[in-house]
Amino acid sequence: MSELGLAVNFFVALFALIDPVGNVPLFAAATTGATPQAQRRVALYIAIFAAVFLVLFFFTGQGILKFFGISMPAFRIAGGIMLFLLGLDMARDDFTAALASSVVEGEVLDAGAYARKHFERLIVPFGMPLLIGPGAISTVVIYASDATQRGWPGMVAGVAAILAIAVSILLAFTASGLLSRLLGKVGMTVVVRVLGLILCAMAVQFVIVGLSGATGGLIRASAAHPYPT
Repeated sequence: MSELGLAVNFFVALFALIDPVGNVPLFAAATTGATPQAQRRVALYIAIFAAVFLVLFFFTGQGILKFFGISMPAFRIAGGIMLFLLGLDMARDDFTAALASSVVEGEVLDAGAYARKHFERLIVPFGMPLLIGPGAISTVVIYASDATQRGWPGMVAGVAAILAIAVSILLAFTASGLLSRLLGKVGMTVVVRVLGLILCAMAVQFVIVGLSGATGGLIRASAAHPYPT
């Protein structure tokens, strides 16, 4: 797989997990009553938080695994299980609607004060663990392992994928009003469930690759890596 392929796969995995489009209804509910300028600023803060946090784990995640004596195959399997549970929840239920009902609407403030106040409120549970949960962290560490083997080109590709995710979060949340009107409730539900199905498939692949590495090649290479380049 080329560096470009690594970046694309990494981006798709994070996009399916973080699901910026599927989280638009929740963001819209969390910023009800805010001016468009205030909404854009909150979206910018959340995107920056996501980028910084994911990049931090991209460079330090493997060191943390070594400190606790956890092998990459074991982490792939554990990460795959968590991804599968999250994807299954997305595919079966419109979980964004349930989470939106628990968000407290904010008072009307000027754009700067509103953004600062609501960014603090949205860090938990919106920033973590909804956007960046165990599944996202697992995915970052797993792809960081692949990127490290490629040297600086792989690391640059991984960081580029993370920054692209941050940009997608910013764009989706900035256009929350427009996207909600275009897709509607039914459209948003379809997006969430389709991405949930994709995430489940990616999770199963993570487990297969982890088992292949842990069992010394007991699983066929064509199953662990069905599309070699």
